Amino acid sequence: MILPKVRDPRFVTIRRGGTLTDADHRLLALWAASCAEHVLGLFESAQPGDLRPRHAIEHARAWVRGEVTMMQARAAGGHAMGAARDLRGAARHAAYAAGQAGAVAHVAAHELGAAAYAIKAARAAAPAGLSEAAGRLECQWQRDQLPEAIRELVLDDQRRRNDICWSVFHC
Repeated sequence: MILPKVRDPRFVTIRRGGTLTDADHRLLALWAASCAEHVLGLFESAQPGDLRPRHAIEHARAWVRGEVTMMQARAAGGHAMGAARDLRGAARHAAYAAGQAGAVAHVAAHELGAAAYAIKAARAAAPAGLSEAAGRLECQWQRDQLPEAIRELVLDDQRRRNDICWSVFHC
């Protein structure tokens, strides 16, 4: 589970009764896309002919630019998750990260799913005995990519949802 049972109004757009601005929603989508893209090679090395995760990341960014609709970005995210279903390990987690990134256009709180799955991918790809260190490095890389405007929001979200995100946000 990645989403909490009760939605955090900070991740609901103002027009839907929350406090999230459209600008910050777009920043969350871009950050999630970056997190997913950082581990995308782990999927593509296992499934070089399957472009669904790459398309989900591209659709997340295209949504930010206003080139695709929320429904198109969300659908691309769903297709990326479909690419993950028959896989195991790093490739599976990387595809799920891309799927979560695509879904941010629909539900902003999926940003943490993209990050968490990317950390799981990095852990799974690491040599034996180094998975925790690889996860911490990935987590730190992600934090280094956070735009200042959403930094505290995401860091607080990581603290609040760490338990339901496999406790990957200790870096």
